[in-house]
Amino acid sequence: MSGRKTRRRYLATLGATWTAAMAGCSNGSRYRTPTSDPAISETIGRWPMFGADAANTGSLPGETGPMTSVIVQWSYATDSQVFSSPAVVDGSVYVGSNDGSVYCLSAVDGAKQWDYDTGALVRSSPAVADGTVYVGSFDGYLYAFSADSGEVQWRYAAGASTNPLVDRMAVRASPTVADGTVYVGSDNERVSAVATADGSERWSVTTGSAVRTTPAVASGTVYVGDDSGAVTAVATSDGSEQWRVTVGEAVSGSPAVADGKVYVGTQDGDVVALASDDGTEQWRYGTDGPVSVSPAVDDETVYVGSDDNSVTALSTSSGDRQWSFDTRDRVRSAPSVVDGAVYVGSDDTYLYILSASDGSVRWELPIDGSLVTSPAVVDDVVFVAGDGNVYGMTAP
Repeated sequence: MSGRKTRRRYLATLGATWTAAMAGCSNGSRYRTPTSDPAISETIGRWPMFGADAANTGSLPGETGPMTSVIVQWSYATDSQVFSSPAVVDGSVYVGSNDGSVYCLSAVDGAKQWDYDTGALVRSSPAVADGTVYVGSFDGYLYAFSADSGEVQWRYAAGASTNPLVDRMAVRASPTVADGTVYVGSDNERVSAVATADGSERWSVTTGSAVRTTPAVASGTVYVGDDSGAVTAVATSDGSEQWRVTVGEAVSGSPAVADGKVYVGTQDGDVVALASDDGTEQWRYGTDGPVSVSPAVDDETVYVGSDDNSVTALSTSSGDRQWSFDTRDRVRSAPSVVDGAVYVGSDDTYLYILSASDGSVRWELPIDGSLVTSPAVVDDVVFVAGDGNVYGMTAP
């Protein structure tokens, strides 16, 4: 196990790239209404859940994204802030809002196809599989909706409480779907496995602290972080505990799993790599602020945002820093990595597109309000939510 590394500011390349990016963003209005000849195809590809896949890698090999001259093709305003990251499947965008609703929007022009009011905050990011949308709500339920109509197929009381004064606790965590099962955590200190077909419980296990993170599922194991600062690995078959390791303060960013390692951030500012088979710590890297978001993993690099206003790329093997890019405010948006570029939002109200190889700016786009959701990047389109708006972005 290597020692704890510390972050140094990486500013050498910023001057020229920052100037170029700002010049490029002066190409007129940052908003564009849909046209009669839309730039987004109805046959657009898939980004079906938070982190793109069941392992939360935030990366889709072979996918493409816009690199420069990116504009807002359409925007849709919900009635409150959006902390739910969009999912994209079969020409539709699915997202939750603090206004209590789950929305289905056209990926082509942002037109609303349906919505459902749960009556409580929806900060959970939808997961879509086989014509069904799964999402949690602060009302304590995990919902399954028909992707086409929004009709409720079933709901499961994932936040069921043992406190006689509270019926249910919030399900703010995003679900993960794999092999006919939905895995979800909740504020009631549990992780549950539910059958996709009918919402019946397969198993439910106690973590000992609230679970706000999206479970990562890989090789027959579910990995989840909790508010106590622990990462727990349980078997997908029956929920039996494989290992449990305390990595620091609260784990509010979801684990990402790739090539035998589990990557996770902590509220005390560390990025930690654990062996996926037994939880042994492989390396640890320190940022200068809380790490509240899930890392993204692509090939031999881990990308992570921090409240120290940075996006940093680390070697998967050693944790050594490859580059670091400074934004103007906290980075609470989980990065997405596509086609050699890192897509990430910041509280400074910008969407950044960075070179995955050296962190230089390829493009930056100002949006109204903080960007705390994770971008979905498919077929040269970026879908992201900021404040109360959902956006579809393309290169013209």
